[in-house]
Amino acid sequence: MVALDHVTLRTQALDETRDFLVELLDLEVGYRPDFGFPGYWLYAGNTPIVHLIPGPGGAVERNAETIDHVGLRIDDIDDVRQRLDAGSIPYSEQTLAELGEHRLFTVTPTGILLELVARTAPPP
Repeated sequence: MVALDHVTLRTQALDETRDFLVELLDLEVGYRPDFGFPGYWLYAGNTPIVHLIPGPGGAVERNAETIDHVGLRIDDIDDVRQRLDAGSIPYSEQTLAELGEHRLFTVTPTGILLELVARTAPPP
């Protein structure tokens, strides 16, 4: 079996990105080993699923090999939508009825694309 353990986001707005993800997704800042450089581990329950480290940002060529976006499963899409609306954070939506899913797309303060996926019906 293989499962995604975590995603590491490199950002020049470390604290702002931390606050954005904590507020939007109800993640918690938790234990992080001392790697000798700043960063955060953001936890969903007991699992550190997002690691944040400092680094310069830059434009990504659409034809370059890169990670395009981060997809996270969420339980309560209405709650997340309300948080986005309350923060005047732009987003778009997509329903994939054949998968029993609804998705919200938004970006972090430095432009990393997030896909937030909620199950709306049993999977096919």
